[in-house]
Amino acid sequence: MDAIGTIEIAGIVADIAAEMGAAAERGTVASYIPPLAQVPPEKFGIAVVMADGAVHVAGDADEAFSIQSISKVFSLTLALGAVGDQLWQRVGREPSGSAFNSIVQLESEQGIPRNPFINAGAIVVCDVLLGRSAPAEAIAQMVRFVRTLAGDEAGSIGIDEAVASAEQDTGFRNMALANYMRAFGNIRAPVERVLGVYFHFCALAMSCRELAMAGRYLMNGGRVGGHSVITANRARRINALMMSCGHYDNSGDFAFRVGLPGKSGVGGGILCVAPGIASIAVWSPGLNASGNSQLGTLALERLVQRTGWSVFEPRVS
Repeated sequence: MDAIGTIEIAGIVADIAAEMGAAAERGTVASYIPPLAQVPPEKFGIAVVMADGAVHVAGDADEAFSIQSISKVFSLTLALGAVGDQLWQRVGREPSGSAFNSIVQLESEQGIPRNPFINAGAIVVCDVLLGRSAPAEAIAQMVRFVRTLAGDEAGSIGIDEAVASAEQDTGFRNMALANYMRAFGNIRAPVERVLGVYFHFCALAMSCRELAMAGRYLMNGGRVGGHSVITANRARRINALMMSCGHYDNSGDFAFRVGLPGKSGVGGGILCVAPGIASIAVWSPGLNASGNSQLGTLALERLVQRTGWSVFEPRVS
């Protein structure tokens, strides 16, 4: 695994992009959010950022897309920085086994979402962040944070306001989730403010290259360029949650096929982490039945097969 060189990784990335470009079955774009429904299904990008700083990209890796629920990784990081382990009094750490926008478990579990990567859990995380700042500042803080993680000095990463508006217009299930948790006292700020922040977080737009750069701290024990973003313990725990919960009710299958911590979004992106080795981002807007990128998952599976980067792969010292 560690013997794979820069030239070989570059070739693997290029080969995978070519294979995905020729794929016939590409999944179905997220039609319930109008701006996402307009994204051409033939798009595919991949970016791999190595621990030594080398960057390998192919396909549409520099085209911005809506990262949607991948933003939940970054909002969780901010919330843990704000309130620490107190967060786990309001959000669980278990796989849901249900769709990402399901309401069925909230009644039996007294308004406590199963984990921070389903919609209900991410809405609670936004409520936690609103306990520290006004909505506009919470949104601005998220944008600054992701730009810093990605090394985006030009400020190209930002909120797609058309997507945020569409989320607001169509997010009836999220409104139901927030109001239901409010009834249990687990949403404390006004629901419309919490959802405004949540919808804007989902509307973050960035490229595969930028997303892979932003994920470096999870590859590297919470550090980027010698600076600590979070503790190594928290980075490890976020990776654990990504492995068990990052693909909703398809998380077990993703772990089975890919074997890396990952977080998907209905915009077709996936952020994946090979701890100590690489931060990886893929994007293909066509989704499978569970709402995860069909070709993105396949691309990651092939990447792991050719590199041996799965966390379940035996390590030879």
